[in-house]
Amino acid sequence: MEIIESVFVRNNLIVAFAAVGMVMWISYFLADRLTNGRIHGSAIAIALGLLAAYFGGVATGGNTGVADVALLGGIGLMGGGMMRDFAIVATAFGVHLSELKKAGMAGVISIFAGVIVSFVVGAAIAVMFGYTDAAEITTIGAGAVTYIVGPVTGEAIGASNEVITLSVAAGLVKSILVMIGTPLVAKLIGLDNPQSAMVFGGLMGTTSGVAAGLAATDPKLVPYGAMTATFYTGVGCLLGPSILFFIVSAMF
Repeated sequence: MEIIESVFVRNNLIVAFAAVGMVMWISYFLADRLTNGRIHGSAIAIALGLLAAYFGGVATGGNTGVADVALLGGIGLMGGGMMRDFAIVATAFGVHLSELKKAGMAGVISIFAGVIVSFVVGAAIAVMFGYTDAAEITTIGAGAVTYIVGPVTGEAIGASNEVITLSVAAGLVKSILVMIGTPLVAKLIGLDNPQSAMVFGGLMGTTSGVAAGLAATDPKLVPYGAMTATFYTGVGCLLGPSILFFIVSAMF
């Protein structure tokens, strides 16, 4: 057992990939069997990750969640800023600006409108709960944009780990609401063609939520909504720690 433990600790990054892969497999299994695909597996995985971080911190008395467990120390690197930013950049490189033109001016406007409205709602809720620091308000507002924009913004402007975690939770709630609500309102808002799917993806922004919601509505619409949702994430990552932060700083 000592030899096995030593090997696992020395190769903790590989163990981290294996552990995350197992969590993803379980999450997608639960999403298919318990929710019939209405809640995306990635949302369940994020929820499980947050629970694991909490119990890991309680069990070890540390402040980095399960990364404080020796065998899972590699998750600290895998879940750190380097890997996260690499994934975001890789996603952005997979999208071509020319594709956005297919949605027309409505698609472009929907992206910026979606980011700003989501941010304002999140920031307003943060203020209602007593937050007065500009960095904290901005981070929580960015989390309401998506659970990717929140951490990116928080790291860039120096928000605390607790606030960054809260921003992830805010984005997760939004993602789940979009997943569940999309098929329920699709007919009411005319969500039945590629153009409306692009506008919808630009307004909602959360890629996993939009993809799962459109999959439950009409699988043929998924690529169109996911495309503008990806641009939405990129725009949020640009505006959050820059223009939006400057505006919030001027107000608080």
